[in-house]
Amino acid sequence: MSIGNSPEDERPFEDERVEDDREEARPSIGRVLQQARIAAGLTVDDISSATRVRMNIVHAIEADDFTACGGDVYTRGHIRTLAKAVHLDPAPLLAQYGGTHGGHPAPTPAAPLFEAERIRPERRGPNWTAAMVAAIVAVIGFVGFTMFQGGDDSAGEANVAEGSTPGASASPTTKSKKPAEPKPEPSDSAIAAAPQDKVTVRVAAADGRSWIAAKDHNGRMIFDGVLKQGDSKTFQDSSKVHLVLGDAGAIDLFVNGKKIEDDFQPGSVERLTYTKGDPEAG
Repeated sequence: MSIGNSPEDERPFEDERVEDDREEARPSIGRVLQQARIAAGLTVDDISSATRVRMNIVHAIEADDFTACGGDVYTRGHIRTLAKAVHLDPAPLLAQYGGTHGGHPAPTPAAPLFEAERIRPERRGPNWTAAMVAAIVAVIGFVGFTMFQGGDDSAGEANVAEGSTPGASASPTTKSKKPAEPKPEPSDSAIAAAPQDKVTVRVAAADGRSWIAAKDHNGRMIFDGVLKQGDSKTFQDSSKVHLVLGDAGAIDLFVNGKKIEDDFQPGSVERLTYTKGDPEAG
């Protein structure tokens, strides 16, 4: 009779080794995000500008270093944001993170979330002393105002007796200036009549939302944000406009009053430059 382990007893350990091999073969979270970003043609700077996640945190996550995120809650939020920016489903990545970092995130400390509640002043009972002082001041002020008004009436009567016109010395009422109205965004007709010595570019999100970045000829950022479907933006510069379209297939472009007929594919990232002599893609 054998006292050793049977093949059935050893099988669970073999299954565990196979499972460990599968875990090692699966790409890491940071590697998956980095490969998706490169495949989308985006730089770390592009991702940071689109998601508002700092560049050092993007670099750290792509290196599978999550310590800079500030905890599990923020780490999961960053993973979800970066995955959506490169058109990935964040659910598998979050599940992979939970499997390697202890499942559900630890509860966030209550103090930072309720900072406003902590600094809110406590309710106190009515301060009767202050109320009495305020009432006395109000009575004194009213008596003084009445006496001052009586003096003004006497002076007015004296002026009438002398033949002067009451209120002649009163200063004219100063008319308040109306606040300047914001300048409206150039319309389609304004684009069509754009000056020849400038380049005018209109970006319209016709078929969906898209992240847009625009810079002038000096490389200065003039717009960085997401256009929702139906929104549009118009940019003008003296010589050149640089564009980055996060989802070029959802965008209609008009350059110097003419529509650009390039066949952009949905989900594609396009970097374009237009000048005064266009519409020709730079």
